[in-house]
Amino acid sequence: MRYTFAIGDIHGCIDPLDSMIDRITTYASEGTVVFLGDYIDRGPDSRRVLDRLIAGPSDPWRWICLKGNHEDMMVAAYADRDNRAVWLGNGGFETEISFGGRVFPQHLRWAAGRPLMHFDRHRIFVHAGVDPAFPLEQQSEHDLLWIRFPPGRSEEYWGKHLVHGHTPSLSNPVTTGNRTNIDSGCVFGGKLSCAVFDDDVAGGPIDFIEVKA
Repeated sequence: MRYTFAIGDIHGCIDPLDSMIDRITTYASEGTVVFLGDYIDRGPDSRRVLDRLIAGPSDPWRWICLKGNHEDMMVAAYADRDNRAVWLGNGGFETEISFGGRVFPQHLRWAAGRPLMHFDRHRIFVHAGVDPAFPLEQQSEHDLLWIRFPPGRSEEYWGKHLVHGHTPSLSNPVTTGNRTNIDSGCVFGGKLSCAVFDDDVAGGPIDFIEVKA
């Protein structure tokens, strides 16, 4: 049996992240870990979170780090000062403190290069969600990073299960039909959540792993 693990929004919370990685490597000896974005902002240790993700896994693990809207705001803030106030007001101030003043260029390059979406045979992984009114290959960057779903909403998602974060709730992780939200509000005093999927079985998670903030 092979597993894929999807981890929700981290937001500068290094201790829950380290604990989650330990829990996952205890759960299985190998597999794929998909991080759903929002590694930075609001929490105290954004630099350490980025350093851990950039360092990557040990063999034979595979890590996929998607872009979240907070990484996108950070990159935009350094590319154009007109975007700086928006980012700082959404947690960027704490991120810059963690870097001692300014985010390093290599971290900005890494954040800018993150993919927006990952999918396998049975599932779609994305930071915020998708708009089912458009084909998967025509999703807008804005929707992938910013869209939110009304409570209880689920669609067909092209025959796949949708896995996302972005919309925090202390009641998450929650599976609603063909959609699972794993943003459990770690930086707001909740928990860091991970959904566990059997790569050979279609549908939602077979398990959740949760680490208290």
